[in-house]
Amino acid sequence: MKKKLACSALFSLVVGVGSVVAAQQMTHIERLGQKLYNDKDLSLNSTQSCATCHHQSAGFVDPSNTKDPYNTMVSLGDDGFSKGGRNAPTSAYCGFSPILHLADDNNWYGGMFWDGRKTGDILGDPLAEQAQGPPLNPVEMNMPNETAIIERVLNADYAHFFEEMYGPVDLTNEAEVLAAYDFVATAIAAFERSAYVTSFASDFDRGVMSAQEENGYRLVQQNCTGCHAEETPEGAAGPLFTNYGYVNIGVPVNEKLLAVEGSVYAPPDLGLGTTVNDPAQNGKFKVPTLRNTAVTAPYSHNGYFATLHDIVSFHNDRSSWPLPEVNENVSDVVGDMGLTAAEINDIVAFLHALTDKKGKAGN
Repeated sequence: MKKKLACSALFSLVVGVGSVVAAQQMTHIERLGQKLYNDKDLSLNSTQSCATCHHQSAGFVDPSNTKDPYNTMVSLGDDGFSKGGRNAPTSAYCGFSPILHLADDNNWYGGMFWDGRKTGDILGDPLAEQAQGPPLNPVEMNMPNETAIIERVLNADYAHFFEEMYGPVDLTNEAEVLAAYDFVATAIAAFERSAYVTSFASDFDRGVMSAQEENGYRLVQQNCTGCHAEETPEGAAGPLFTNYGYVNIGVPVNEKLLAVEGSVYAPPDLGLGTTVNDPAQNGKFKVPTLRNTAVTAPYSHNGYFATLHDIVSFHNDRSSWPLPEVNENVSDVVGDMGLTAAEINDIVAFLHALTDKKGKAGN
């Protein structure tokens, strides 16, 4: 009998215990997930792993983007040519996002990816569903099918570990292969929820902030928590600074990204509107966590903003920026906040205080 855990049950378990502030030993499934997360052989040409585009050194986004956010906004695929159409978001602090749902306020919340298309309806866990996307995406890891992925897992140096936890897999049996791929995704999600990735190890968490950072925190509380919510979700060691919702803040077309050879960026990107097939949601993208945001440039779904100062300034006053990529459903909550230059700098300082420190809480 296979030792497969139901994704929905595991989701409830790891949200409750996988994000402890103090340093902790990884569980078996977290350790397996780490092996899978870092395995480049899960891409067709063995050039790319999850960690390639979501690396600890860059706040679990793509280091290539953070090194040159003015010119590099999307990730290179396994084929060495193809590039995505959206900026890679962080894989940290994602495990608390609920299943995509339309709430009583008539707004959508939850799901994974910028557009929420990994809803969580299939596995009961949006983060695990997200982990299944990149290996099969021809612009990313480019594997032909689930069988090819599981075959490589069974030939990896950690194959015995996988089989001890899951059991044998008959590669000629499609149902067994698909179930094994669900388990692979569940393990990766468990690692992403572990204290190694989701560590709550910033100066904010430690209560060590300068006067400027404290003032920036107050300004965020006064102006930003409608979307970047300060509530602490169940099982979390602190606030995530996101409500898991979707907003069209009026981001302009990224002309630089249009000129990137191999990119699949094709504005207008309708975001959530495509996922839920509702024009009233066109142009809306998921509200990102503010954690580690100071080290995860560039910003927005198309990487339009190269610096934190740019995107905070844009939130403050949209009037001097180009027209939105999707000029409908644009939020009036941002774009006219009335902040001074000094207040913008204070908010930026606070955002730096949300950067996790290595060597803390599992890092």
